[in-house]
Amino acid sequence: MNQPTDSNEPNSTSLISTEVIDHGSLPAWERADLPEPLPFGLVNLFKTIGPGAILLAAAIGGGEWIVGPLTTIKYGRGILWVATLGIVLQTIFNLEAARYTMYTGEPIITGFMRLRPGSKFWAWFYILIGTAQLATPALAAGSAAVLFAAYFGRLPEKTDATMLGGIAVAVILFSVGLLMSGKSIERVLERMSWAMIVFIFTFLIVANVLFVPAAAWWETTVGFLVPQALPDNVDLILLAAFAATAGSGGLGNLAISNWFRDKGFGMGACVGGISNVLSDSHETLKPVGVTFPITKENMRRWKIWWRYAVLDQTALWGFGCLMGMYLNVNLAVAIIPAGEVEKLSGYAAGTFQAEFMAKTLWHGFWMLALMNGFWILFSTHLGNTDVLVRTVSDICWAAFPGVRRIPIARLYALLLAGLTVWAMFSVHLGSVLDLFKVLAVIANPIMGIAAIQILRVNLRFLPREVRPPLWRQAGLVLAAMLYGGMTLALLYDSYTKWTK
Repeated sequence: MNQPTDSNEPNSTSLISTEVIDHGSLPAWERADLPEPLPFGLVNLFKTIGPGAILLAAAIGGGEWIVGPLTTIKYGRGILWVATLGIVLQTIFNLEAARYTMYTGEPIITGFMRLRPGSKFWAWFYILIGTAQLATPALAAGSAAVLFAAYFGRLPEKTDATMLGGIAVAVILFSVGLLMSGKSIERVLERMSWAMIVFIFTFLIVANVLFVPAAAWWETTVGFLVPQALPDNVDLILLAAFAATAGSGGLGNLAISNWFRDKGFGMGACVGGISNVLSDSHETLKPVGVTFPITKENMRRWKIWWRYAVLDQTALWGFGCLMGMYLNVNLAVAIIPAGEVEKLSGYAAGTFQAEFMAKTLWHGFWMLALMNGFWILFSTHLGNTDVLVRTVSDICWAAFPGVRRIPIARLYALLLAGLTVWAMFSVHLGSVLDLFKVLAVIANPIMGIAAIQILRVNLRFLPREVRPPLWRQAGLVLAAMLYGGMTLALLYDSYTKWTK
């Protein structure tokens, strides 16, 4: 049902747009002026940005530490341009998801639920496909392998599966404790993410500078910048995992809009967020967003908010993902012989770099590399846990009115408890790489479908003054083509193998 713009809305005398408001399959938004951002400057930049740090800490995980080195050692540096393409397209994807949130205060999946065939359909679709992607804790298994190696002084083997499973359960429970440790879950994640990013990048930069020859740096740089033909024998599952997890891959990209809302970007400040169930005070989260009228003053504020958002996602997340992949791959290719590539596929997948760094560089790197590997993998597990629980909580809050009888913080805690029980069982279902491939493969259809939905939502529900320019629209189409094409290729490959 279309609804005309309210003539009594704030600053209506300064309106520069009188577009008809289309709210789709959910109730109409409330209206208010866009909150005033902090004046743009370096100090205020660090006060304002933060969602990109959470997503970066979650992104620098299995893709950079396991799949990136495995793919590059197996096929050569000429395949690295796939990572560059994936990160660039995912940066556009993330910003366009955040654009919707900054205008409405709603997470982007709530925007999807405004599209046909209706909120219930898309709610269940994203709950099911998101659970399929992230409910199995692949990175907790990787973290367990690192802790095992640190304690026993050797790489884990298949016979150590029971011990690894027990350590992984402890990692899962530890992450739950951290998520429940502060008044604001977003604030806990943001602070921890900054600390983990500083440690990870300090270690990687020092190791690369000390031990990687200058010629190798140039070869890696060329691999990232110059597209080359894909190998004829490329493993499609590994390629799909590489393209998706070079950035965040799947539900994590969509969750950036949830963190933007909880951080208070744009109209997110008018909606509320998810606080901790153990907190003394709780925010009230509105089930429907709040939009602002298009006035000169609101557009001035919008431009400042958008500059903060662009820097959060390009300078922090996008550049951070690129450098995380670059430094990990540059180091791994320099120290790991191609003949040892199969070792990267077993139970030692989370620890292989530490062994070669200790042998090739300096024995003290055994523990340092394991510490770095643990924080890389654990930060992603922690982020993925929040992504799934937060996304499902927000979906239920918007799509199912009966759920709102439960405070949103309690709903988050209940869903986290349910996920934890499942994770403690499912972590025993396979090796680190096996579990991670499931996560990465499912990321491709999520990205392919969501890219088109983001484009549709931003062109349909946002007024023309805040819609994406044509080149960003083209970026979303390219993202849909890349990840949708990967999905179709995987399905075809599976079909041909099944029919043989």
